[in-house]
Amino acid sequence: MLTTMTSEPEQQIGVGTQDAFQRLWTPHRMAYIQGENKPTGPGADDGCPFCSIPAKSDEDGLVIARGEQVYAVLNLYPYNGGHLMVVPYRHVADYTDLTGPETAELGELTKQAMTALRTASGAHGFNIGMNQGAVAGAGIAAHLHQHVVPRWGGDTNFMPVVGHTKVLPQLLADTRKMLADVWPAS
Repeated sequence: MLTTMTSEPEQQIGVGTQDAFQRLWTPHRMAYIQGENKPTGPGADDGCPFCSIPAKSDEDGLVIARGEQVYAVLNLYPYNGGHLMVVPYRHVADYTDLTGPETAELGELTKQAMTALRTASGAHGFNIGMNQGAVAGAGIAAHLHQHVVPRWGGDTNFMPVVGHTKVLPQLLADTRKMLADVWPAS
C-alpha cells in the first residue's frame, strides 16, 4: 500500500512482475463489472434497482430529490463526482413511452440538477443524455434514466485516458448530502 506520495516508485509486493507503476486500486468497480445490482430481466419485478430505490430512505438510496413523477439519484458508478440520474418512478424503457407530465418533470429536475451542481461544486459544463437500449450502451435498458454528468475544465486527465480509472474525491453519501442541501425548490 502506498503510504507516502513520492515521485519514486514503491516496490511492488506480491504476485506479479515488479515494475515502476504505482497502483490505484478501485475494488468498488468490480461490483459493476460483475453485474451487481443489475436486473435479471426486463420487468419491474426482476430486480430493477430504479424500482427499489424509491422505497429506501434518501440517504440509503442516494436520492437527492423526489418529484411526483421522477426522482434524482446519484450514480453508484459515477463518471465524475456528482454524476446523477433523473429517473421516472414508473418502470418504462423508452423515452417515447413517457407521459407528458413525466417528460415535463424529467426536464425540470434536470434543470434543478444543473443548478444544484453549479452551486455545490462549481461545474463548468455538463454531459446530459440517455442511452436507449442495450445496444446504445444502457446498463439498465429496461428502466429509462437520464444521466447528468458535471464537467470542469481540465477534468479529463491521464487517469481515465491511460489507467481507465476515475479518481473521485468524495464519498457518495457526502455528495448526496451536499447536493440535497442546495437543491432548488420546485
